Amino acid sequence: MDSKSGLVYHNFVDEEFDSKGRLVKISFKPEDSYNFAFDCIDDVAAKTPSKPAMVWLNDDKTDERIFTFADMSEMSKRTANFFVSLGIKKGDRVMLVLKRHYSFWFSILALHRIGAVAVPATNQLVEKDLVYRFDKANITAIVCTGDGQVKEECEKAFALCPQVVIKILCGPKRDGWEDFEAGVTASSPGYGRQDTHKDEDMLMYFTSGTTGYPRLVAHAHTYSLAHITTARHWHNVNPDGIHFTVSDTGWGKSVWGKLYGQWLCEACVMTYDFEKFAAHDLLVLFAKYKITSFCAPPTIFRFFIKEDLGNYDLSSLEYVCTAGEALNPEVFNKFYEHTGLKIMEGFGQTETTLTIANLVNTEPKPGSMGLPNPQYDIMVVDPDGSETENGQIGEVVIRYGEGRPYGLFKEYVDDAEASANALRDGIYHTGDTVWRDEDGYLWFVGRTDDLIKSSGYRISPFEIESVIMELPYVLECAVIGVPDDLRGQLVKAYIVLVAGTEGSDELKKQIQAFTQKATAPYKYPRLVEFIDELPKTISGKIRKVELRQMSGNP
Repeated sequence: MDSKSGLVYHNFVDEEFDSKGRLVKISFKPEDSYNFAFDCIDDVAAKTPSKPAMVWLNDDKTDERIFTFADMSEMSKRTANFFVSLGIKKGDRVMLVLKRHYSFWFSILALHRIGAVAVPATNQLVEKDLVYRFDKANITAIVCTGDGQVKEECEKAFALCPQVVIKILCGPKRDGWEDFEAGVTASSPGYGRQDTHKDEDMLMYFTSGTTGYPRLVAHAHTYSLAHITTARHWHNVNPDGIHFTVSDTGWGKSVWGKLYGQWLCEACVMTYDFEKFAAHDLLVLFAKYKITSFCAPPTIFRFFIKEDLGNYDLSSLEYVCTAGEALNPEVFNKFYEHTGLKIMEGFGQTETTLTIANLVNTEPKPGSMGLPNPQYDIMVVDPDGSETENGQIGEVVIRYGEGRPYGLFKEYVDDAEASANALRDGIYHTGDTVWRDEDGYLWFVGRTDDLIKSSGYRISPFEIESVIMELPYVLECAVIGVPDDLRGQLVKAYIVLVAGTEGSDELKKQIQAFTQKATAPYKYPRLVEFIDELPKTISGKIRKVELRQMSGNP
């Protein structure tokens, strides 16, 4: 870790390690005026102006651009001046719908400079989604991609949302929209420090909305500092290397892996602005760009191991991580066999930063999310609020007492009931259940409403899913509980088969028999249904609520 000394993040943290080099304590010490754009980007740009901050590649790989920290500093200042000239001011909430285009980074840094609030969103939203978000967040300005149909969907929503008065398009000129590129290019590169406070709103994200309308999560400027742990102690970014996180900028995972922590650690980030995922398209990038660390959802690793990894040079990779959903041990083991790299799983929410993880210098247990991040005071509790014993299923909570830890959200905006339910008596209730082993590692079970209760047994859907995923002909699966008069609930598995495999009654029996042998017999899926694809949120999370509705269990 000595090679990482003297980096800008040291200005803001104190860290303690045990004899094995594992992080045991981290505390933050920003000035009250802390602002990521001024205190990270501008500082690194002044110190090492030519240091690469981002390698950006377009979809068909014909356009490659390398942006230095000096470039990011200048372009975000130009963008801030452009935004101010249009009337964007401190406190305004501005929606960013920019996919993976580099204009997102110019824009979000510009909003930080102004003291306006960035509200990232995906380009897959349609009129109804946008109307809800414009109204809920009181959006007054939007910066939108010119790709696809989202601009037309925005225009439909504008008719119902007159509060959106500033409309900026990143793409071909269009009536009713300001031209992003022309406006930024014509603006001044000078922008002085503004009066912002570390506890003021900086960023808002809508949750994935797996069970109802998405909630709006508010984070302060200090949220960016909380991702030092993400980048330094989980991603293990190399300040002289390139980190690649796969995420659209509409989702929180993007700022987890493509912005705050990485640039506080002065690492370069890789951004591949692809339209449609294909494993081959990503795998060839590792050798070409000498990518040193990588983070992606388990789904992408599942597709990777279906490829012949022997055809790809992954030798530059030093570290790999995953988050977004639970990692099946089969995926961990196969990727390790091919590469010698252990996938370091982590867990967090839109409401938090990294909360549970296999941090640097810990030994991962395949299938476990890892150990509590020392940045937070984490407990596992039963429904009565008492801490569980090892092996017992309980809810993950974060205790915070008088002061909120950096990284924990401020509130659900304009939703006092939801805020009070989640944040009560100095404890944040995550709604996610786990069990803890004798070494303190936490193992994911599911959302509190996902747990299956059958014949007196409490059954983890994820445990069954992990077993089923070991079968070579299974691409994806999701397990839920469905009503049963005798047992209360039955275990049901929805399974997506790999191309070329046909579902049959015989195959169902094989899956059931395999599961019975691989785990406790009472856990096997008594019901198996083959399905072409699993219902998912826009962010790619499986909508188990929809599967339950399909099975008559709302």
